[in-house]
Amino acid sequence: MAKKAVATFNAKSGERKMVKCIKMEKSPKTGAYVFSEELVDADKTGEYFNKK
Repeated sequence: MAKKAVATFNAKSGERKMVKCIKMEKSPKTGAYVFSEELVDADKTGEYFNKK
């Protein structure tokens, strides 16, 4: 399960759109679910969610 944040983050140099992506992953050590957050280019959100 993953969700994409609604807010966008603009960089000062240029018109680079960034979004905050939150991905739920299962921890290999404990088996519990953890959330990983990362700022990603708006164009590369699909790559972020597809990588393992």
